Formats: sequence, C-alpha cells, structure tokens
Amino acid sequence: MVKQEDDFKKVISHAKEYGYVFQSSEIYDGLSAVYDYAQNGAELKKNIREYWWKAMVQLNDNIVGLDSAIFMHPTVWKASGHVDAFNDPLIDNKDSKKRYRADVLVEDYTAKIEAKIDKEVTKAEKRFGNAFDKKQFLETNPRVVGYQEQINTILKRLGKSLENEDLVDVKNLIEELEIACPLSGSRNWTDVKQFNLMFGTKLGASADSAMDLYLRPETAQGIFVNFLNVQKTGRMKIPFGIAQVGKAFRNEIVARQFIFRQREFEQMEMQFFIRPGSQKEWYETWKEKRMAWHLSLGLGAENYRFHDHEKLAHYADAAADIEFKFPFGFKELEGIHSRTDFDLGSHEKFSGKKLQYFDPELNESYVPYVVETSIGLDRMFLAVFSNSLVEEELDNNTTRTVLKLPAVLAPMKAAVLPLVKKDGLPELAQEIIDDLKWDFNVVYDEKDAVGRRYRRQDANGTPFCITVDHQSLEDKTVTIRHRDTMEQQRVAIADVKAIIHKEVDMKSWLQRMA
Repeated sequence: MVKQEDDFKKVISHAKEYGYVFQSSEIYDGLSAVYDYAQNGAELKKNIREYWWKAMVQLNDNIVGLDSAIFMHPTVWKASGHVDAFNDPLIDNKDSKKRYRADVLVEDYTAKIEAKIDKEVTKAEKRFGNAFDKKQFLETNPRVVGYQEQINTILKRLGKSLENEDLVDVKNLIEELEIACPLSGSRNWTDVKQFNLMFGTKLGASADSAMDLYLRPETAQGIFVNFLNVQKTGRMKIPFGIAQVGKAFRNEIVARQFIFRQREFEQMEMQFFIRPGSQKEWYETWKEKRMAWHLSLGLGAENYRFHDHEKLAHYADAAADIEFKFPFGFKELEGIHSRTDFDLGSHEKFSGKKLQYFDPELNESYVPYVVETSIGLDRMFLAVFSNSLVEEELDNNTTRTVLKLPAVLAPMKAAVLPLVKKDGLPELAQEIIDDLKWDFNVVYDEKDAVGRRYRRQDANGTPFCITVDHQSLEDKTVTIRHRDTMEQQRVAIADVKAIIHKEVDMKSWLQRMA
C-alpha cells in the first residue's frame, strides 16, 4: 500500500510539473476536489474525447450526438429519482470530526485484502518463474482463495445492506471489520446517514420569484428528455443511440484521489434505445464493444476487468463496471447499465407527454428500453496518464522518466530540435514546424543540450523528437527519435510527416477494435 501511495504521489506531481493538471484557484490555496486542465492536459483530454466520439458516433450509422444544457427543469430530477434516491451513505468519526462514505471505507478495507493477494502472486511468480500459471494459482492457492472469499462475503453483505437501505447493518459491518478512521485511527463512529449529492442553485432575478434548480448530476437525462426530438428529426429507427459529452456536478461527501472523484467532472455517455425484451442481448453486446475500445489503446488487458453489481440502481435490471487498475487499485472506469424503460416511462408520467416509438415492423407503439454506456472522461484521463508514467533503468545505469502515452492521444506529436542555436539550424527547424503544424500539434525546443531535451520530451509524453543538424542543411535529412524505444533513424525531411502520421493516425488505432 505504501508503494501504491508513493506511485500515486509521483503521478500527481508529474501532472503538475509538466503542465497537465493544476489545482483550481491555487493562488488562493485551491478548492477541494476541483482541478484545472493545463496546456498539455487540455490537449490530452480533447484527444480522449475525440477518440471516444469517433468510435461511438462517427463509426456507428445508428448513433448520433447531442449537447444538452446543464440547467434543466427541476421536475426532471424528480422524475429521474435523483431528488429522492440520489444519496450516498455517510459516516462521521467523532474524534477526528472527519466525514467518510461508509461504502468506500468498506471497499478500501477489501482493497487491502486484494493487495495481500497481489503480494502472494508476486512471491509465487519469483518462486516458479516461467512455469508460473497465474490463473491456476488464483483459483487453487488456499490462502488466495480464502482472501477472495473474504472479499466476496464482505462486498455481498455491503451490497445487500445498501440495496435494502439497512444503514444500521452498514455501521455494524464497519465495526465488525474494526475499520478505523484513516486520519485519527479511532473507531468511534456515528450512525450512517444518507446524503443527497445534488448541488442546488436558483434561476431568476429576485430571491422571491427565483426557481429552485439543480446543477445536473449526470448527462443522461438530457438525452432522455430529447429522445423524441432526436428520433423524429433524425428519422431514427430502433435500435439507435444518442451520445453526449458534458459536465456534471456532484457534491461528493469525500472527493479524493486527485481527479478520480471530483465535484465537477465530465462524462461521455451513450443511451441506446431498443425493443423491450432485447435488453439482455444488447447489454452483452455493449459490454464487448466498450472493452474492445479500451483495449485498442494498448494499456494492457491485465489492467481491466468486469465487475457485476451486487446492488442495482432503481432503474436497472443489469449493471456492470469496467474496472481499471489505477495506482490505488482496481476502481470503476466505465459503467454499462440495462436501464429498462424506467427513464422514458417516468418522464412520460411526470410530463404528461407520450415518449413512445412507433415500430413499423411490429406495427405497434411502445416505450423503448435503454442500454447505457457511461465513462468518466476525467477517470479515463487518469487511467491513461497513470498507466503511461514509468521509470526505466537504462543500459548505462541511469534512469529516465518517460510518459508512454498512446501516440494517438499524446498532446504533442513531435518536438523539433535544432542541434545548436545558430548556423541556420533554427530557421530550418522552424520551416519543418510550419509544415507539420497543419497536421499535428508540434513544439519547438532549443534550450539545453540535445540529450536533456530528449529527456524533457520523454517526460512530457511526446512520441517523436526531430533533430536538425548541419547535415540537414546539406541533404535535407533529419534524425527522428522514437520515445518508447529511443531508436534513432536518419530520414528525409519530406518523409517525416508520413512517419508521424503512421503512428498517430486515429483510424489505425480504432481498427484494433475490429
């Protein structure tokens, strides 16, 4: 656990040092769990967004996009169940006066047991070497099996208690597990209470006439209330989907773990409208499709897993998370939910307007069922960033810090470096920049020795460094260096664009999904 914490601190520090993520309002000591994306972070975030949008909307004939407003009529949130049911269980420690999510305290406890499993696996890998069968070891080693049964028992009980809103048993579980306050070490807990996560605000010029509103806690409802508008104007036939990227706001009890859990965040969601009765098939289809999208980025299949929900939301008949191995363990990255007809049916009831689809093949009208895919853009950013940050031991007994971002997502695709700041080399470097910038984000870097510049660009995640030297003036060639392998090759300036394009082209990356 200590190593995990140290690794995560390095991620946070690197994100600030290299212009990816800053604390919001930092000169005023910041705002808890609110962050700004800096110059490189804004580019990485944009590239992730585009990679999702192209895969979800552009490459699917039956999925279209939407950009709905953050403010919505307050009855929307009554109909969706958020006013009555959008709660987290909170618990206070009487000694430290700190507030925690009760379910997260239990999940952190099970994460420590998972760390014990990882430790057993690491020891066994060293002992058995190439003969080690990880799958068999996890299924047969008595100690590991015991740990896993312990985890399953705890999470099953937690899920059942939350589903039944048995908050007394949630507290009992915390006490039985002897979970202590991380800050004070005290086990002196209050009762568990429910806490609504929505931010309230007002719309209107005067306090007397202002309407009470909420900042939207999710983007999905904007899709549901526009279902018929999109279906009719787009002449969409079921099955079809509506996708959206947008901000959402939640007054988290304990917003923590850097950008993993924020109060203002961005979601990438798609609601897929289907015939009632076909939801199981489509649910499995979208689980496969979404996992294929993640794996196309090459972050390692071992870093992903599905987790089926023990406790289902009030609107779902099936739900699973795609979990990713963050520096602090496996946590939810994306959710796939079979939402039934709850949302459209509820909005029909509360609005008094029909939200039905006439199916010409069946010659009947019905309220469609929905399968949802929902991924946090900020969490995806953290997954990509933390997975890519590595320290490598080199052959000359030195180390380098390198941010091995998937080249398709890297903020800067190439850095152009004149070997020296004279003899016409900066001018030729600038000519190369002026040509490449029409196709890629590129940067000019002339400060320090070329080796130090390579290291700086490695740490910044730039896939290519292009060095202009005196030979470049004579034969119009440059040295191109690959970030991940440090391999260098001499190429014609005229070929540089094609070399970069081959590595960063979104089409070639997305074709890995097929």
